[in-house]
Amino acid sequence: MPDPQNWISLISPELHAEVNPLGAQLSVLRDRSGHDLLWNGDPSVWNGRAPILFPIVGALADGKYRVAGKAYQLSRHGFARGKVFEVVASTPSTALFRLRSDESTLPDYPFQFELDVRFGVDGAKLSVASSVRNIGAQNLVASFGYHPAFCWPLPYGRERAAHFIEFATDEPAPIRRLGPAGLLASDARPTPVSDRRLRLEDSLFQNDAVIFDQVRSRSVTYGAADGPRIQVAYPDSPYLGIWTKPGAHFICVEPWHGIADPEGFSGEFTAKPGVFTVAPGGVRSIEMLITLLTQDR
Repeated sequence: MPDPQNWISLISPELHAEVNPLGAQLSVLRDRSGHDLLWNGDPSVWNGRAPILFPIVGALADGKYRVAGKAYQLSRHGFARGKVFEVVASTPSTALFRLRSDESTLPDYPFQFELDVRFGVDGAKLSVASSVRNIGAQNLVASFGYHPAFCWPLPYGRERAAHFIEFATDEPAPIRRLGPAGLLASDARPTPVSDRRLRLEDSLFQNDAVIFDQVRSRSVTYGAADGPRIQVAYPDSPYLGIWTKPGAHFICVEPWHGIADPEGFSGEFTAKPGVFTVAPGGVRSIEMLITLLTQDR
């Protein structure tokens, strides 16, 4: 298992990032002053930092899904976060990681794939460009998600209660929540967003993530009103989850192309909400951009 000595460092004048080949997981993100922007993965609270979610997002009904009538099992969020990716290439500011299907993945996920995750830093922006390539002879079906956990509060002296998430546009649509089994509850709830802002408080997360399944915005900013903020842009993801463990010092901003099974779902994998299909030889690309916004910018 790769340790921090094997993490790949990326540097720009404004950012320092480190990526763990285990899961191709962004594991360190610091500003030019050395302030940590990303959660430290404390295993006594939550050992994630920014896991890659593939080939599913969320939980499956009874932990199973069906392809051509045959049942397969996958744990929540899939297996990519537990696999060591190959470091294909790296420069001082970029790195490309790759995971390919093999004898360990095919029994649980019967599709041949090549998953590339490319990280790059440029000034105050970190880009994460992921692509799912179908290297098999049948259509590939998958979901994909990002799961970065940012420090809450950010390291700029503002109180935790002063932090919020601001959407790029109005978000009047109702939200969704998860039921006790981690599946998508059938009832929609009124949105907690007011004047484009989601005020962050622990009570929001007593029942797991806040899920925007009709999100209009293609970016959000996170922080306090009078300090530096983090912008997360997700041009290719139709869902957005916001999550923490109540009382924890992180907040996850999660762009997804996929979602947990609805309660009672028993259909084929191709009918699962949020999945995409890639034809043989085809590629599906999904990008996330993280930018540190400061008042002098």
